[in-house]
Amino acid sequence: MTSERDLAEAARAWPFVEARNLIKRLNGKMPEKGYVLFQTGYGPSGLPHIGTFGEVVRTTVVRQAFRRLSPIPTRLFCFSDDMDGLRKVPNNLPNQDMMAAHLGKPLTAIPDPFGTHESFGHHNNARLQAFLDDFGFDYEFQSSTDWYTSGRFDAALLRVLECYDEVMAIMLPTLGPERRQTYSPFLPICPETGRVLQVPVVARDAEAGTITYRNEAGALVEAPVTGGRCKLQWKPDWAMRWYALDVDYEMSGKDLIDSVIVGARIEKVLGGRPPAGFNYELFLDENGQKISKSKGNGLTVQEWLTYAPQDSLTLFMYQKPRAAKRLYFDVIPRTVEDYLSFLARFEAEDAAKRLENPVWHIHDGKPPKPGTGLGFAMLLNLASVCNTEDPAVLWGFISRYAPEASPENAPILDALVGCAIRYYRDFVKPKKKYRAPSETERAALADLLAELEALPEDADGETIQTQVYEVGKRHDFPELRAWFKALYQILLGQEQGPRMGSFMSLYGLEESRVLLRRALAGEDLAETGEAAE
Repeated sequence: MTSERDLAEAARAWPFVEARNLIKRLNGKMPEKGYVLFQTGYGPSGLPHIGTFGEVVRTTVVRQAFRRLSPIPTRLFCFSDDMDGLRKVPNNLPNQDMMAAHLGKPLTAIPDPFGTHESFGHHNNARLQAFLDDFGFDYEFQSSTDWYTSGRFDAALLRVLECYDEVMAIMLPTLGPERRQTYSPFLPICPETGRVLQVPVVARDAEAGTITYRNEAGALVEAPVTGGRCKLQWKPDWAMRWYALDVDYEMSGKDLIDSVIVGARIEKVLGGRPPAGFNYELFLDENGQKISKSKGNGLTVQEWLTYAPQDSLTLFMYQKPRAAKRLYFDVIPRTVEDYLSFLARFEAEDAAKRLENPVWHIHDGKPPKPGTGLGFAMLLNLASVCNTEDPAVLWGFISRYAPEASPENAPILDALVGCAIRYYRDFVKPKKKYRAPSETERAALADLLAELEALPEDADGETIQTQVYEVGKRHDFPELRAWFKALYQILLGQEQGPRMGSFMSLYGLEESRVLLRRALAGEDLAETGEAAE
């Protein structure tokens, strides 16, 4: 019998490809530190966002795949760059004047504008950890401030000082003419003001471990590069961190490709080996423009979770990480449907095929049971035809369709019901537009009503679908698609809709007959829910 490890060796899913490349980089051997280190980075000048979620998800699935292929222990560091100086005050914070008075200081040296934590950096770090904990990620939080001030970066910082000229030779060609005149990889922390200073280094002493610079008053100051008295510019800082921690794997966005190249060159100068990883594509908004935190276009994690379960967002992040994807509200229903489809087919797949199924990676090889088979689109259409925002109304229909299901024993379905109602309320209902049938369509609707009236009350969805299909073929439609589109527009007030047989089975055969009678009578189907009662 083929083992899971053997199957993983041949699996084509991208996390396994990445894991195999990492094992090849390690030559299959245990690193000297005793584990393989995965890392993600976070800039805590703002709150965690959907990009943070995506990077941790993608790193996690590679780590899971690695575990199936190698016995070497692994760790995941979520590293916060909380020693960075605050460049501008985010406009969504309270106490703006107080924050402005501390511009330039490390984030962990600025008072918390919310008054709940030791500093602004500590506040955002706590938010990051709560964010990651809510999703159940297995990670170890790391603070840049802690590493710098505790001395754990000291050896690496002294190494950067030893390699100062080589680091400058890498960095200067990447800068503009003016920036080159003042650039230094070391940023001293002013002991008088507490600010992170962007000043040129006028002298350095690698043996003493110090740099000399002119402070804001113009005076010469000699300062150690160790113990948190200095920090590094972000590209050298990134490379120094790879070197100090011996990071084995870190991915980043496509916009950081040049930074990765620069960081890799610096780490080689220091004597380290750049980590494996890849650059993922960025998200686009509804207009195809790159999503920007400052612009606020695109979706937040909270917005997605208002309308869809977490697992669907994880799927969105998992699929095609190297392809640019639109991240907007209209992608949610399709993504939920895809997740449910992958979940439904998992149990019937053989062991090798399961490793290619995204739900294996989303749930670390142990996905939940698929449930009733009701999809998100079907629930959306049920909410639409019922014209309701009450979950109990939908459950009334669901219980008749699947008597064994209840909110208590079908939590996935119950969550979908709530999400579908909210999505219907905010995105479907405002756009609903019913129309009256044409003469050809009236004849077909009357024919369909007659066929449904002849069916037994326990007719299943396939039987109903056959009648819908046969009626469409009997009437003068240019193509069957026009018949189904007419049903969606006339009965649901939408341009697209469900498989009508399955929908009518869920909605109820008699309720479907009533809907057809009302359409033929010219009634306002926007009031379907009230009339059906």
